[in-house]
Amino acid sequence: MDAAQKSAAVPPEQVFDWLDAEANRRADAGLTRRLRPRPASSTELDFAGNDYLGLARDKRVAGAAAAAALRWGAGSTGSRLVTGSTELHAELEHELARFCGFQAALVFSSGFTANLGAVTALSGAESAIVTDKYIHASLIEGCRLSRAGIAAVAHNDVAAIKHALATRRTARALVVTDSVFSVDGDLAPLNDLSTVCREHGAALLVDDAHGFGVLGEGGRGAVHAAGLAGEPDVVMTLTLSKSLGTQGGAVLGPRRVIKHLVDTARSFIFDTGLAPSSAAAALAALGALKSEPDLPARVLSNAARLSEQLSDAGFRVTQPEAAVISVQAPSPEDAVAWAAGCAEQGVRVGCFRPPSVPDGISRLRLTVRADLSESDVDTAVKVISSSAPPRAATS
Repeated sequence: MDAAQKSAAVPPEQVFDWLDAEANRRADAGLTRRLRPRPASSTELDFAGNDYLGLARDKRVAGAAAAAALRWGAGSTGSRLVTGSTELHAELEHELARFCGFQAALVFSSGFTANLGAVTALSGAESAIVTDKYIHASLIEGCRLSRAGIAAVAHNDVAAIKHALATRRTARALVVTDSVFSVDGDLAPLNDLSTVCREHGAALLVDDAHGFGVLGEGGRGAVHAAGLAGEPDVVMTLTLSKSLGTQGGAVLGPRRVIKHLVDTARSFIFDTGLAPSSAAAALAALGALKSEPDLPARVLSNAARLSEQLSDAGFRVTQPEAAVISVQAPSPEDAVAWAAGCAEQGVRVGCFRPPSVPDGISRLRLTVRADLSESDVDTAVKVISSSAPPRAATS
């Protein structure tokens, strides 16, 4: 009996038996994941979410979403090119571009689809893509779908990117990076990357998901802070779900880039448009950021305080360059137990394990918000310290 005959003989109830073996393998490696639904209100201190400016529950933002849902309906009713574009989407694109210093913007249903659309539409079989190996999963998926030749180089290694560009076999090239890397919160050398790109005729695509709202003048992002906003060879992506506390994503860049995306980005053309309520919420959140330009500084102050205290307590902790901090755990199992222990004491923290971490090191991933008090940060440090597994601290 050949392989085809054997597979045809498998009873229907056994077709997915291979999933059980995979689940057992993940369990043995301490990599099982579990959904943890949270209630609408909670007494937990949140050091796991990405609501960096504390705007997700802001009455101005939530009120704008509610009003838009009543006026425009619960959904956008179709793709952006059919019925899914509203006046709210156009206004949001205009305001994002103007705020961040770019010619134009295009709003997607999520940051993930924005990255998919940008990478695939700006590359292709006749292009080379050079990436930092620590880029976000959405960028990785975009690279996989691009049909381009891909070189993923060592983290923040500008020389390696330069070498990959110099030795490519295609005329077109795209360098892809996060601005602030999502696991450890370290910053990419954007100015050096731009210089290398220009030396070798490449475009630069920067995912500023963790920089927008936190870095740069008034929270305009890491790309703006590097003086690259509005440059003819630079494209920026962002998500509306972090600093703006809502849902959606956007690509910002030269007008001809945005027009090209409208015509060719499949994750834009064939996806239902962002809900009008989310567009309205993002507009309100952007307005709040403009009216309270000190919000980003509060984020950075809380991040510095948290990192310093955890370091003083002897933990292996990253030095924050934005809102993200990581604390190394001895193993995946220890990371899970550590996060659970923190939750039991009223502090929610992130738990990152392989394959979510490219270096294979499990850790707690902590995020801070502008609306956290010094007392909140102090409490988190106490809880993290008291819940720490053996070997978590270095001293």
